[in-house]
Amino acid sequence: MAVPSGLPVVIVGGLHADARRAAVARLLADVPGSVVLHHDLATAAAGTVVRTIRDASGILDAGEAPLVNDCACCALREDLVPELERLRDAGGTRLAVVELWDSVEPKAMAEVVTAGGLTVTGVITAVDPALVLPFLGNGDDLADGGLAAAATDQRTVADTFARQLEYAPVLAVADSPEADDEDRELLAQLHPTARRVPIGWAAPADPVDDGLTVPTPRLRPLSPLARAALAGFDVEAAAAAQHPACALLPAEADAHGVSTLVWNRRRPFHPERLYAALEDLTCAAARSRGRFWLADKPDTLFHWDAAGGALCVESAGPWLASLPDAAWEMVPPVRRAAAALDWDAEHGDRCQHLVFTSPGLDRDGLERLLESCLLTDAEYAAGRDAWQRLPHAFDTLLEV
Repeated sequence: MAVPSGLPVVIVGGLHADARRAAVARLLADVPGSVVLHHDLATAAAGTVVRTIRDASGILDAGEAPLVNDCACCALREDLVPELERLRDAGGTRLAVVELWDSVEPKAMAEVVTAGGLTVTGVITAVDPALVLPFLGNGDDLADGGLAAAATDQRTVADTFARQLEYAPVLAVADSPEADDEDRELLAQLHPTARRVPIGWAAPADPVDDGLTVPTPRLRPLSPLARAALAGFDVEAAAAAQHPACALLPAEADAHGVSTLVWNRRRPFHPERLYAALEDLTCAAARSRGRFWLADKPDTLFHWDAAGGALCVESAGPWLASLPDAAWEMVPPVRRAAAALDWDAEHGDRCQHLVFTSPGLDRDGLERLLESCLLTDAEYAAGRDAWQRLPHAFDTLLEV
């Protein structure tokens, strides 16, 4: 496989630190001339971030970057591109592996590296299948475990892990003896479009020298993980795949005790009944996400994002159906294409599209609860003017 020109950069992240380190070690072993750049944010309490550069033989260079605005992650952003540029200009590096610290999310770093004029050829999240459910169910704040990237970091373990998992097109999967079929199925259903690559790999054996023929020298083949690291990466497409209006959400599935329910409807939610059901809906699945439509705010697309027993609801801008035709030219093509695929003659792209994934999912009970939150036939028939006079139950949650 040809290595891209310039300095290829692969980003490897994940809260599963042992799996991440194993994936990085695999890349160092498989790609001669590769180096790893790592910023340790655990030292932020002392006012600095420790940077190391190493290859398969050990540490080549170490230094410190001061905090920026009291933020370790900001220091990482400021220091990352200059260090990669230095590696590129020095020559001799075949692959730069950016190993992210535990809670750093790959989306932000991929965008920083690309904006700096460097080429990201892969984004990989390392995963131990046996830890997927425990991490998705962990609603603790990152700060409680010393994993916050800034003093103002209010993320949880669950939502951070979910974003790390779902952004990466490649998952480096550890060979975990504790993982069972349910664990592996949960991973597959959470991110069905991801390429799952084993971290462990043995190169094909060289032919046995029988003393009668002259052995033909050959290049050692790249491992599947190394190939994935060099395969190419589209930052814009990856961002679009996470936007609630055009996200590549999981499909219906049911295997090994794990289910994914995809719930689509063309009727708005009653804001008060949905608000009253939020706790039950949030706790119904290990992971749920998607977009939804409130009757009292018919022009706003809302984002649903739940993990670890916590729910984040926020406005994601207008439904395209609410925009004048002239404004459509300002909308990214991928958003227009997604809306066209889901267009309804009466409501346009307005819809309920929520996806719930979990072991032991009560699909029937969940569907009944969701249905009960929709407008009744009489409420629906009353029309939009009446809908907008319904109680604005989500205003406090949305800080309107």
